Amino acid sequence: MRRRKKKHDDEHMDESWLIPYADLLTLLLALFIVLYAASSVDAQKFKELSQAFNEVFTGGTGIMENPSPVQPQQPNDGEMNSSGAEKKDERAELEEEEVERQAFLKDQEELKEIQKKVNEYIKTNNLEVQFVTKLTDEGLLLTIRDNVLFDSGSANVNRNDVDVARELSELLEMNPPRNIIISGHTDNVPIRNAEFDSNWELSVMRAVNFMKLILQNKDLNPQWFSAKGFGEFEPVGDNTTADGRALNRRVEVLILPRVTE
Repeated sequence: MRRRKKKHDDEHMDESWLIPYADLLTLLLALFIVLYAASSVDAQKFKELSQAFNEVFTGGTGIMENPSPVQPQQPNDGEMNSSGAEKKDERAELEEEEVERQAFLKDQEELKEIQKKVNEYIKTNNLEVQFVTKLTDEGLLLTIRDNVLFDSGSANVNRNDVDVARELSELLEMNPPRNIIISGHTDNVPIRNAEFDSNWELSVMRAVNFMKLILQNKDLNPQWFSAKGFGEFEPVGDNTTADGRALNRRVEVLILPRVTE
């Protein structure tokens, strides 16, 4: 009995190795299947990547044509400081522009007050036909018809009109003073005069002589005055008609603004 039992135990032990061996084979098979599958996927991916690079470098379109959007970066402290400085500069610029605008409006109001005084003088002396005022972009413009001040072809102010020039000079007293330009203009009819070779010379001398008369007022500083002559080259009327030529023969007094837009 004992010998038989021992033989039975030996046979049982000899067969026990089959189970772990079978399990090991199964695991190895599974491992090879996984490795093969992984190898196949990588090869496919490599093939697709190779095709994509080939299309990009040869001008085609592929999966790399539209890359994923880059996430916006959050501003760092330096960018925030720069943005704050820009806003501060913008506010300062707007404040400066507003100060300049207010100064311009104030200056325009002063010019309107001067125009009002000149218009009152014109109305009082019944000079509406000979004198005209206009507020322009260049300043306050006073236009005087030449026959009010000068004889035809002459640059000397008529004696009867000297008082007009002197009274006008009082209206030009301003504090602080303003730059004033006095200019002469003529029509296009050639001058026939031994004293002047051209309308241009006549217009210059009329402006200078009228300015000299204005500056006899000792309350006016000559450094704020200048004279110009334009001859027939800045007409305001039609030189083919008598009325147009009469409009072109004039002296202009331009009171300049202190502040411009």
